[in-house]
Amino acid sequence: MVLEHIEVTVQGRGLAHQDCGKVNQVLARVGDKWTVLVVMLLGDGPRRFNEIKRMVGGISQRMLTLTLRGLERDGMVTRTVFPTIPPRVDYELTDLGRSLSTPVQALGLWAQANMDEIEAARERFDRRG
Repeated sequence: MVLEHIEVTVQGRGLAHQDCGKVNQVLARVGDKWTVLVVMLLGDGPRRFNEIKRMVGGISQRMLTLTLRGLERDGMVTRTVFPTIPPRVDYELTDLGRSLSTPVQALGLWAQANMDEIEAARERFDRRG
C-alpha cells in the first residue's frame, strides 16, 4: 500500500495524505484544552498574562507561557510589551485568532450545555463495569 496516494474526503474536498500531517498539527494546537480556554477569554479583548492565569483555573505559569507562545507562533495571538515599570504585556487575538474564536466559543458553550448529560452517561457506562 502506498500512503502518498491515500485521500480522505473532508466536506467534499480531497485531503491528500501529505496534508493530513499539517492538518493534525493545526488541530493539535486548536484542540488543546488550554488553547480553547485562552482563545475563549481573549475573544473578549486583550488581556494581561496574570489576568489570563487567574481566569484559567488549574493552568500553571509554564503551561500558559507555552500555550501563548504556540498561539503567537501560529499567528493567532499578538504579544505587545508596553515600556512601563514594571513592563506591561498584553495578549490579543489576531484576525486569524478571532476567526478561530467563533467555533471555539461554540464548542465551549456546547460543552457547558451538555456537561450534566455527559456526566450521567459516564456514570451509566462505569456502572456497567
